[in-house]
Amino acid sequence: MLPVIFQRGVHLPSLDLWLDPHGSRPFAFVSHAHSDHTGKHGETILSHPTSLFMRERIGKSRAEHVLDFHTPTAIRDFKITLLPAGHILGSAQSFIETETGSLLYTGDFKLRRSLAAEPTAWCHAETLIMETTFGLPKYRFPPNAEVLGQMVAFCHETLADGAVPVLLGYSLGKAQEILCALCAAGLVPMLHGAVEKMTAIYQQLQPDFPANFLSFDANEVQGKVLIVPPNVMRSPMMNSLKNTRVAALTGWAIDSSARYRMQCDLALPLSDHADYDDLIRYVELVQPQRVLTLHGFAAQFARDLRARGIEAWSLTGNDQLDLAFDSTQFRPRPPQGGDQA
Repeated sequence: MLPVIFQRGVHLPSLDLWLDPHGSRPFAFVSHAHSDHTGKHGETILSHPTSLFMRERIGKSRAEHVLDFHTPTAIRDFKITLLPAGHILGSAQSFIETETGSLLYTGDFKLRRSLAAEPTAWCHAETLIMETTFGLPKYRFPPNAEVLGQMVAFCHETLADGAVPVLLGYSLGKAQEILCALCAAGLVPMLHGAVEKMTAIYQQLQPDFPANFLSFDANEVQGKVLIVPPNVMRSPMMNSLKNTRVAALTGWAIDSSARYRMQCDLALPLSDHADYDDLIRYVELVQPQRVLTLHGFAAQFARDLRARGIEAWSLTGNDQLDLAFDSTQFRPRPPQGGDQA
C-alpha cells in the first residue's frame, strides 16, 4: 500500500505529491477551489472548473495539469484519474494507481445530488482517504429537495410580510445551489458581489446556468431574495438594510443551537458534504482494504468503522498515525487540527 503522511495536508512521500495541502507546495492535487483547499503551488493537478475558480481567487499556478473527469492520465511515475466529488462544480476526487498500490482521495464530497455540481462517482481502491466533516451519527440530513422547499417557503412568507429574505451561503457552491432553487421557484435572487463573481464562472462553464438574477442594490431590495456569504452579515452594507429576515443554509443546522449561534431567524440543514449515512455507504461502495479519515469527526468515524470490522484510522484525530515507513505497522503521533467545514 502507498505510504501516507498528514502534515498540514496529506502527503504521499513516495510520489512527492500533496493532496489539498495548506500553504504552498512544489507539487499538489487541488480537489476544489474553496480557500481551505487551495494554495499557490508550483505544480498542480486539478479539474478545469477548479482552475478557473482558482485563477479568479488567487491566480494561476506556475504549472497546471488540467484533467477531464474519468480520463486516466500518466504523470511522473503514477497514473491519476479525476472523479466528480459532488461537493461544488468541478470538485474532484483523485484515484491514484502505482506499482505499490491504489489510493482514492475524496477531498470534500457528498453523494446527494446537487442542482449545481456534477454527480459523484467512485471506484474500488486499496486505500481510501476520506473527509469526515459530519462523521457522527447525529448528522443525518433530510433530502435536499425538502430543505430547499423549506427555504422557498421561508422566502415566500417573508416577502408576504413585506420583509426582505436574506439567505446565507458560501459564495462558491452553496450560493449557486440556492440560486438554482430560487429561480426554479420563480423568485428573484439578488446577489452579493462575491456570489455574482463566482456565478459568472458557472455561466461560462454551463451556458444554461440560471441568469435571471440581479446585482446587489441596497435601494432595490424590496421583493427580492438576497444571497450573501455568511462573513458579510455584520458588514456596513448589510447593517444598512431594514426589515430583513435571515436564514442560514448549513449542515450544522442539525445542532439545536445553530440558529442562536449564527444569530439568524432560521437555520436549514443544506450541506455540500456527505452526512453520516453517506459516509458509511461510500466506504461500502469503494470496498477499500484501509480507510484513513480526516477533518471534522475523523477519529470518531474511524472508530465506528473499526467496530464494523473495517481497518480505519484518522489522520487528524486523536488516533493519528505515522504511516510513512510501514503501512502495516502503526505508531501513535500527537493529533493535528483538521480543517473547518
